[in-house]
Amino acid sequence: MSSDALPIAAILYTPADHIEPVLIEAARQLAQQGVRLGGVLQHDIPTTTEDPCGMELEDLSGGERFALSQDLGSGSEACRLDPDALAHAAMAVRNALEQGATLVFINKFGAQEACGSGLRAEMAMAVASGVPVVTAVGERFLDEWQRFTGGGSTLLAPDVAAILEWWDTVRDAAQPA
Repeated sequence: MSSDALPIAAILYTPADHIEPVLIEAARQLAQQGVRLGGVLQHDIPTTTEDPCGMELEDLSGGERFALSQDLGSGSEACRLDPDALAHAAMAVRNALEQGATLVFINKFGAQEACGSGLRAEMAMAVASGVPVVTAVGERFLDEWQRFTGGGSTLLAPDVAAILEWWDTVRDAAQPA
């Protein structure tokens, strides 16, 4: 990685990549190094064989987990994202910034963020306050990500080593919130 790594990084992934375990392991290793983490990471929690899409978020600054998906009943084809959970996640990120997080993880720049909502404002808030952000961006949202960042981000491979190397490059420039 070059020394001109930018303080907002995206792990570019394909549908075949299992990105959640990569982000979780990187966060675990960084926390063990004493990095003050903030943000939220997704854990897939299939509740039944009929419901393989259960999800919850973990608040990295306190460890709280809360449901991200809502039960819409069998046969529903609507988006299962719980808007209250998304608001809870936004507050978790904002609180972490207020409490001095030095690195923020956001589980994904996904459909909500690509449309201008989700945790997009919190990502911008972190970077504007001098706190680096790392997230995951599916290839299908790369154009929206590039528009959001104005092309000013570091794209990473979907592996823990890439995240740790990026952090080593940007940490000295990181300003506490």
